[in-house]
Amino acid sequence: MILCAGEALIDMLPRESGAGEACFAPYPGGAVFNTAIALGRLGRAVGFFCPLSDDLFGAQLRAALEASGVDHSLSPAVDRPCTLAFVTLINGQARYAFYDRGTALRDLTEAELPDLPAGVTALFFGGISLVGDPCGAAFQALCALAGDRVVMLDPNIRPGFIRDEAAYRARLSAMIAQADIVKLSDEDLHWLMGAGDVAALARAVQAQGPKIVIITEGAKGARAFTALGETHAQASPVEVVDTVGAGDTFNAGFLAGLSKAGGLSKPGIAAISADRLHDALALGARAAAVTVSRAGANPPWAREI
Repeated sequence: MILCAGEALIDMLPRESGAGEACFAPYPGGAVFNTAIALGRLGRAVGFFCPLSDDLFGAQLRAALEASGVDHSLSPAVDRPCTLAFVTLINGQARYAFYDRGTALRDLTEAELPDLPAGVTALFFGGISLVGDPCGAAFQALCALAGDRVVMLDPNIRPGFIRDEAAYRARLSAMIAQADIVKLSDEDLHWLMGAGDVAALARAVQAQGPKIVIITEGAKGARAFTALGETHAQASPVEVVDTVGAGDTFNAGFLAGLSKAGGLSKPGIAAISADRLHDALALGARAAAVTVSRAGANPPWAREI
């Protein structure tokens, strides 16, 4: 089972009421939550860990996980409110305002971490759950307990959410060193590593420890860097409605591709062939294309791709 550990929240998406007034509609979301949902819809055995509020929004999150076949038995119900993310769209690109102090996510401590079941073979981390404390420290501690399990990290960096940049960079550096797979958008890469050639910067990330570094570049597709070289998969042409959940769905497609091919293990990743890597990248790209073709984070089911 792939365990996705990170934020679950409610995306408040912009809508218009019947009277023509601007309003927001609540949708289950969060980068790591979206990846879990997408993995479930792609037919992979997947679990999710994050404390879930016992309020009405927590119930909405649990129902969404169950509807997509995601096991949330490791996620305790807690008497803390749910994180809310108010979304605005500028030229189809999502911008976020987060309300998370004192929430089920933000106040997670190491004492609430689960014992990892033997059936968990891979862990996925990322998103805003790595930014603030105490939750960031808790997820970092869980990552350190991965042992021989595969670890994939997608920071999904939100600069406007970061309050202590030095501490956040230190956390990412430690987790990148522990990860087998790191995925970054080109924007994330430049925030993390500065200006420069994408390939050179990706190689610098790879030198920190990961066996695979993936860089997504929107319509240009995705590139993966390993010890054997560089592999590229084209983006699927599609009319973009919005980009909410696109990167999260890509992550799920990539992990699903490795899992289906029997390559989601440390030995499998270390010895991955260019063909197998390309196939996993391509599945991620196709899955993401479906997501961006419709409103909100609505990943595809396996039958749709």
